[in-house]
Amino acid sequence: MTEPACRFCRAPLGLPVLDLGSQPLSNAYLSPADLAAGRERSFPLRLRVCACCLLVQVDDSVPPKAIFDGDYAYFSSFSESWLAHCRRYAADSVARFGLGPTSQVLEVASNDGYLLQFFADAGVPVLGIEPTANTAAVAQAKGVPTEVRFFDEATGRDLAARGFAADLVHGANVLAHVPDIRGFVAGFPHVLKADGTLTLEFPHLLCMIERVQFDTIYHEHFSYLSLLVVEAVLGTAGLRVYDVERLQTHGGSLRLFCCHVEAPFIEAQAVDRLRLAEREAGLADVATYTTFAARVDDVRRAFVTFLDDARRDGLRVAAYGAAAKGNTFLNSCGTTAEDVVCVFDRSPHKQGKLLPGSHVPVLDPAKASEVRPDLLLILPWNLRTEIMRQMDDVRRWGCRFVTVAPEVEVTA
Repeated sequence: MTEPACRFCRAPLGLPVLDLGSQPLSNAYLSPADLAAGRERSFPLRLRVCACCLLVQVDDSVPPKAIFDGDYAYFSSFSESWLAHCRRYAADSVARFGLGPTSQVLEVASNDGYLLQFFADAGVPVLGIEPTANTAAVAQAKGVPTEVRFFDEATGRDLAARGFAADLVHGANVLAHVPDIRGFVAGFPHVLKADGTLTLEFPHLLCMIERVQFDTIYHEHFSYLSLLVVEAVLGTAGLRVYDVERLQTHGGSLRLFCCHVEAPFIEAQAVDRLRLAEREAGLADVATYTTFAARVDDVRRAFVTFLDDARRDGLRVAAYGAAAKGNTFLNSCGTTAEDVVCVFDRSPHKQGKLLPGSHVPVLDPAKASEVRPDLLLILPWNLRTEIMRQMDDVRRWGCRFVTVAPEVEVTA
């Protein structure tokens, strides 16, 4: 059997990091009719590291159009904390880059237009590029100009040929979601003005490794990124990083400020400090990744023991947050609707459906008082504070909150 090739440098990928078995797509929520008709498909979910360029990545096993189809279930605007994060980013960017009515902001993977709205409200012209038709339609209905297409070099060339050039290009949690990472970044030089800035946000590989965040691994997360690797990727497109911020979003993320290689931006000291921190943490050493699977197994065993204890004690377990990371976690632990009776989620696009793999039903949080769980498992643990505030009423009947990040923690 031929070894898969690295999606960046094309070297053979011979170093497995973690095998999570065969799993359905993390955002492929099912209707009861879908389940009865046997429409659920599963694909291998294996994590590897390239010994040549050190890009951590999952095997290519699913066509991108099967993931980002017209019925994509993730709508960014249902998280209050994420909206607040985007509002701050927009305000800071307008001030930092002096954006106004004659400027242009481009967002790649703009989802339902939640971020671009903040720029538009500040009087800055915007354009979104979004491959999923249903989320793009929501953005368009709100008056956010959005083109339904994937972003790559061809898209960048097409926009440039139409005279488009952006002062600020932004991509939040998209760089990790593209199968052809080299072809993706090749589009940016065509749409970025000579003195423009590209900002990229993505979950930080360092946090995933140190905090055993294996639930962030799923098919649509093709790559798991560090500054060291992303700098090499950007270099192939004539781009460089001139500043970096470490964020708390998604359990620990990076925001990179990038520009053309020849642009006059001076590199901030924070960039070199982070390079050093990543090297000291072992991200440039393939040996760092060889112990990850054993640490994941420890987390899974602890959670299964927690469920066994809850069942023995007659406690009803429900969950909150029908998130992609939660689906990887539940499926990796072999969890079913017999273990977790339901999952509450605010998104009407998910309510009435079943989680992929575990087939746990998704309910409106308003039904919590009918279900009356004894334990509420918070699957998107990075939103723990927000969710505990939203669901505070469950404490009335003595329900306790549970997180696994990575230890099992129960909070009254």
